[in-house]
Amino acid sequence: MTTTDRETGARRLRQLREQRGWSWAELARALKEIARELGIDAVATTQVTSIQRAVSRWESVSGRTSPRERYQLLLAHLYARTSAGDLALGPGSDFDALLDALRHFGMPEPRARQLSEQLMRSEHGSRLLLLSPATQIAGETMGKTSSTLDLEAIRRLGDVVAVIGGQVGSVPFVRLQLQLAPVVESCRRFLQLDHERLPLDALMLLATRTYALAGRLAFETRDDEIALAMYSDAITVAGGLADRSHIAAVQTSYTMVTLHATGDPEAARAIAHAATLDAHRGPSCAIRARAHAVHAEICARAGQPDEAATALERAWKTVEQLTADDPYSGFTAARLNGFEGLCALHAGDASHAHESLNRSVNSLRQPQDAVQRGIVSTDLALARLRLGDPAACAELLHSAVDIAAATGGRVAAQRIRLARRDLRPWRTEDFMADLNDHIHDTLIGR
Repeated sequence: MTTTDRETGARRLRQLREQRGWSWAELARALKEIARELGIDAVATTQVTSIQRAVSRWESVSGRTSPRERYQLLLAHLYARTSAGDLALGPGSDFDALLDALRHFGMPEPRARQLSEQLMRSEHGSRLLLLSPATQIAGETMGKTSSTLDLEAIRRLGDVVAVIGGQVGSVPFVRLQLQLAPVVESCRRFLQLDHERLPLDALMLLATRTYALAGRLAFETRDDEIALAMYSDAITVAGGLADRSHIAAVQTSYTMVTLHATGDPEAARAIAHAATLDAHRGPSCAIRARAHAVHAEICARAGQPDEAATALERAWKTVEQLTADDPYSGFTAARLNGFEGLCALHAGDASHAHESLNRSVNSLRQPQDAVQRGIVSTDLALARLRLGDPAACAELLHSAVDIAAATGGRVAAQRIRLARRDLRPWRTEDFMADLNDHIHDTLIGR
């Protein structure tokens, strides 16, 4: 995407707004209201003045920002209807003009088709149907009371959460947030009912997993305040469960989100320590191994290689005890190799790092591994750089860029930026020009 393309997109967004006779504040209020109707809390709870500033940045011809996916969706809802409230998506409509503007910002054509398909599925004249069949199950349970909420209803909601979680890495995170929102609200409401008449343990487990997934999705869409709040809620609810593996599972994810969202290693270390303690009070070997692996990474980042090595040794011993019936069996040797490689990178052992990271990348082949594969691919590229091969590092980063773009993974994108910074001494080389073009076209310009 060129500067001229972005300037054109900015001007067309402004024209759309002015044709409706809206000020920045009026457009911001309209977006906030649509977000409230759709359950997009990240925008619904944002101050109008903050949304207004975002709108002004989009419309600035000298700016560098563009509407992210959640705002693309809200703008699409807004401009899909005429001033009279009629749905209009065809050529010459405001919606068509919006898509043209977003394309100038770099929105890929598949995303434009997704928005069109979503908005064409309107149910009645006012509210557009965005929910997947799985998420509609959540809507069916909303009217449940203490006397009607049973294990079957909770099981069905649990299936919804599992389906949504299984789509991480293959479906845009903002769309998964929309699908999960009704389940989050169901859990909040059910936990306020008369507990004496509820299957409480099953409900708390559902809420724990729902809130943790909501926190993960909020983090990936850069809603850090909401992400941390959702993880805090998940830990509070999980604290009431007898099986401590559940709270440890939340804490391991919470550790990494805290580290990458706040940059506060001490806060992350405290959560990681709690995770190891709770993991050893629960039966899941997978969670115990993950807790030690996460603790190892925190120690390695803090410049404590001996402590990291001890934690990794404990993680490997625990991985050897994994069984097929472990409910958290998603943590495997392939993922642990990624942690070991990263720890070796921080310890300055590039050869060991390359060996471990290469094993991890070659093993992370399942669809649910895509986000992690993007992270490990970037770490592997850095290992090649530490071994003295910047061209190979850049070549490996091309693959990492493609994965990060396909999955929307935030941590992978962060590490790509750090890797490109480390490659600055070679900025005049042709391989760096190719890499910079790829990053700009695929990540920055999309």
